[in-house]
Parts: sequence; structure tokens; C-alpha cells
Amino acid sequence: MRWYRALLHRPLLRVDMGLTQTRASLLIVLGGCMWGVYWLPLRHLEELGFAGVSAGIALYIGCLVVLLPFTLRFGAILRTQWRVLLFSSLLTGAAFSLFTTALVLTDVIRAILLFYLTPAWGTILGLLFLGERLDWARILALFFAFVGLAVILGGHGGIPIPRTTGDIFALLSGIFWAFGSMGFLKAPEIPTRVQVFGFFLGALVLSLITLGVMQGQWGVPISISWDPTMLGYILVYTLYMIPMVFLTILPATVLSPARIGVLLMSEVVVGAISAALFSGEVFGALEALGTLLIIAAALFEVLGKKR
Repeated sequence: MRWYRALLHRPLLRVDMGLTQTRASLLIVLGGCMWGVYWLPLRHLEELGFAGVSAGIALYIGCLVVLLPFTLRFGAILRTQWRVLLFSSLLTGAAFSLFTTALVLTDVIRAILLFYLTPAWGTILGLLFLGERLDWARILALFFAFVGLAVILGGHGGIPIPRTTGDIFALLSGIFWAFGSMGFLKAPEIPTRVQVFGFFLGALVLSLITLGVMQGQWGVPISISWDPTMLGYILVYTLYMIPMVFLTILPATVLSPARIGVLLMSEVVVGAISAALFSGEVFGALEALGTLLIIAAALFEVLGKKR
């Protein structure tokens, strides 16, 4: 078992130390591409009998079981840094849970676009907590973001407010992510694997709360057959999710929340293409306009950072 003990004491990603902003940017773009097709295993598990939030719960438990041996040796860090982990990992995990459930309860592209109002929330947080100043680029970023929000929520008439549980969850997930990723920026000394473990733990906790609150309405499977085939799918999807989350959490230690939101726009592109090809959902002129407005908001936010 020497190989196993050696594996537990090795960084899961060699870029865990000495990560530059360029490398971090490339990693998070790759992670965004993986996020763009994350909805596919969720919909597949839903077809197998995992309704609503229950698909996420099964996957989070699988990820925590796999990661637990790699996290135990950081007990001292967990005891001393639990406040930071509570703020950052659990908030981003809550965002993950909300986003995962939104992908099941509403259209794929709608959930993705509502989540990717993150640059707007990142701009507001930067102004309030990171000492950033409001300039014309950030004003335009906020303008395009909220016009995009109005198009997505009210494009077919009516007041532009969230009307479904899926819409509300998707919108809240972006806000939670902006807050949580700001905490990661302030705590680069915490090993990434500890942050990722906390991420999945936060996702599981909020999912269980959601399951209890929505019991009898959403998220409770009618029947689940725990056969070897289903367990095999959960294992495969778990091994997909862990590197996907690592590629999202690791760059958050060196990049600002707004920059993270911009670079993760790779998910919007991949998600829109995959949804149009495989989900059967409508992607019309309003959806395209909302996508362009939110991407424009992200680009203006980057311009503001450079200035």
C-alpha cells in the first residue's frame, strides 16, 4: 500500500503551487468547457429515476467519498481555517447545488445565462470590498448585465422577474458563487483539495436542505433501483466532476471573482451549443440576444480591470 500512501501525500494537481495568472486562466477556461456539458449526466440520472435535487446529492456523496482520504491529513488546517472554509467553500458549494438543481428544473441555456450574471455581482463586490473604483467600463458592464437579465426573464412579455424555482435557483447560484470565490482570493494558503472537499460538502448540505424544504413538490425521486449499472454511472460522473471542480476552484486562489466569471464564459459557448444539439430546447433570437448582452458585460468588466 506504499503507492496509496504516497498518492495521498501528493498534490492532486502539480499547479497547486506557483500558479500564475496565465496558467490559472487557461485552466479555468478548460473547466468552463467541462461545465458546459455538465447538464448531460444530470439529465441522464434524471431519466434513471433521480428527480430534481436528488441527482446532485448522489454525485456529491460520491465525490466526498473519493476525496475524503486525500483530505484527512489536513486536519490541522481544517481546525484553524474553518471560518474561511465555511465562508468560501460552503458558499461556492451552495452555488453549485443551486445551479445543479436549476439545470434540472429549467432550460439549460436559461440556467447558464442566469448564473453568468456573476460578472455583475463580481463588479459590485469589487467596489464594496476590494477597493475597486467605478469607471465607465464597469458602468457598462453592469448596464449590459442587467439588460441581459431583463431580456432573459421578461423577453416574452411581463415583468422581468424570476417566475420558476429553476430561475430563482440559477440567479441565486451566481450571487453565491461571486461571494464564495471572493473568499478564495483571500485564502490562497488553504490547499485546493481542502477547498474542493468543502465545496462538495457545502453542495451536499444545501441540497439536503432543499430536499427537505421541497419534499412533496420537487426533488424527491419516485423510485430508484440501485443496480450495478446505476452505481457505475454515478462513479463515472463523479470522476468527471472532481477534475471539473478542481479546474474551477484552483484558479480562484489567484484570479478576481469578475475575471473568473469572464473566463468561465467558455461554459456559455459550450453549453449553448450542446443544449441546441442535444436537449431539444428552443434557442431563439431572445436567447441569443441575452447571451450576447451578458458576454458583453463580462468583456467590459475585463476592460475595467485592465484600466
